[in-house]
Amino acid sequence: MTDEADGRPEGEPDVDGMGTAPTPRDPGAAESAVRRVEAADDPTTPMAPDVPEDVRKYDRFKKMDGATYDRANEFLRDRTYITAREWAIARLCADFRTETGVEMTKIGENLPHLVPFMTDTYSPQAVNQARASFKEKVRKSGATFLYGAMCDFYTAEELDELMYEVTEVAKFLLEVEGVELTVEEELAAEDRIGDVMREVRESSAALRHDHVTCPECGHEIDSADAGHESDHEPASADD
Repeated sequence: MTDEADGRPEGEPDVDGMGTAPTPRDPGAAESAVRRVEAADDPTTPMAPDVPEDVRKYDRFKKMDGATYDRANEFLRDRTYITAREWAIARLCADFRTETGVEMTKIGENLPHLVPFMTDTYSPQAVNQARASFKEKVRKSGATFLYGAMCDFYTAEELDELMYEVTEVAKFLLEVEGVELTVEEELAAEDRIGDVMREVRESSAALRHDHVTCPECGHEIDSADAGHESDHEPASADD
């Protein structure tokens, strides 16, 4: 069964709100969930024969074996807007996507086998809701970040520092999921992100003003050329 408010299975902590975890209607529900997780984490306990083969082989989140939902959720809440539930299900929806759509029934029915810190199954509706919530938070946080970058609140140096911090958090989450990044890949990603953010700053200057003035020589650059202001050479003393 699920809570009518947000599609969470009964007894799942109310991590999307700020309230305390609800008390399961079934007194043995929590104990049963713990037994299921312990059995799933025990390598000597075979999975049920009806567990799909791709679920058996799924190896993301293995670095979080033994971690609790609350611990994962606390980490995310300190650094992002998403919950552990939304994080896990968004990753599963990306990994269990077929040509006809996302295998939400498979994800929901096998959630405890797929993610160590998830302790109960979900309905397809609950999986879809968590995915939709993740996408909405990404959209809103993206708009907030871009506005902050474009509104001239941050200096270029402050924006570089901010980008470094958030990139480190994102890379850590990928590594926890099991993605192995080489040093070269990390540096290349940071360079691409830096280039994009410089373009954002230059383009946003054109949006805020009818023209951009070169800080070197005072030359006024049309908004159409603002994206190329870095190519502008300051006038020499002989000009």
